[in-house]
Order: sequence, then C-alpha cells, then structure tokens
Amino acid sequence: MTQYADILPQILETLQPFAKKGQALGEETELVSELGLDSMQVMQVLLKIEDRFDISIPLNNLPNIRTVKDLGLEIETLLKT
Repeated sequence: MTQYADILPQILETLQPFAKKGQALGEETELVSELGLDSMQVMQVLLKIEDRFDISIPLNNLPNIRTVKDLGLEIETLLKT
C-alpha cells in the first residue's frame, strides 16, 4: 500500500515544471494561488497525477484540494479504495 510519505515526492516532481523559477515546493504550497495555475494547467496536473498513480480523482473532491498536502492525502485515500 502506498503511503503519503511515498506519494509526496512524486507529486512534487510532477508539479516542478509548473513552479516559477527558483520557487520551492512543499506540502503547504497552494496549487492555484502560489503556483498560479489556471484552469487548463490544473487539469493538466490532474491528468498527470491520475496517470502516474493509476487513479481517478472525482471532480466533486477538487474544491477540497488546495495544497500539495491535500492532494497527497486525497491520492492516499483513493489508493486505499
């Protein structure tokens, strides 16, 4: 079973291309406000995450995912089901 500690580095690696030059990414990085992702970029990130972890993130869960940590915990939950 994949744990949050194993998921986090993979999320950060996936998000790195979307970070501003010199921006450090961490658990509390906000996906929209700090990374400045527009709706199209959010969908690109979600597709990459879904492919990487072989999951499908329900659209009704998206409003609850604001930070990298929120995303990691959501992925961990989805992998358990």
